Amino acid sequence: MTATSPKPAPLSMINMIRQSAWAQSLTSDQMARVEQDMVERHVPAGATVCRKGEPVEFWIGTIEGLLKMSSVSPEGKPITFTGVLDGAWFGEGSLLKPGPRQYDVVALRDSHLALMPRATFHWLLDSSIGFNRFVMTLLNERLGMFISLVEYDRMLDTDARLARCLAALYNPHLNPGISLSLKISQEEIGLLAAASRQRVNGALRKLEEAGLLRLEYGGITVLDLDGLRTFTG
Repeated sequence: MTATSPKPAPLSMINMIRQSAWAQSLTSDQMARVEQDMVERHVPAGATVCRKGEPVEFWIGTIEGLLKMSSVSPEGKPITFTGVLDGAWFGEGSLLKPGPRQYDVVALRDSHLALMPRATFHWLLDSSIGFNRFVMTLLNERLGMFISLVEYDRMLDTDARLARCLAALYNPHLNPGISLSLKISQEEIGLLAAASRQRVNGALRKLEEAGLLRLEYGGITVLDLDGLRTFTG
């Protein structure tokens, strides 16, 4: 993935970095280098942020937007891993091992990103215990998410899979800025859950009738997060 020239930002990249949990343990010198090395990128809806098979050059944070992390199985089946919302960082696992990226990331809406170069990421690993702990937490949370993904993809129907897909967004480590009132369209939910808009509409109505969420103009409000996580149809 190649960084593009920065454009005027709707949100401050520097403020987003300073508010990130991993930044709280950095020294002033470490923060100064991070801020100097970071790159901004604006990605329009539908564009690819990074592709499977590409060299991994950056750790990526979402200042504003919605991304889909996905891949395609050897049999040609599309697999969505998760959505990436404001305040979230991803790609640490790819930076920690040699070889190309193993998944695709696509912007589902216009998105504003912060890119930390590989060299800066590894320098922080070498120089900051707090940053190391943050990365370890992310890796552990992603492992749990992927295990759950395999389980519900094989065992649950579409309604239940969609419920789990929504619930997976509410991980405070992977999507720290998410609110129970989430601005997201049914089309975007369908792209995340690999379901048609018509099928999404039916599933959301069923989840609303179960008292798990409330449908609103341009989004949803989650009423029972634990219920979403355990919904079986």
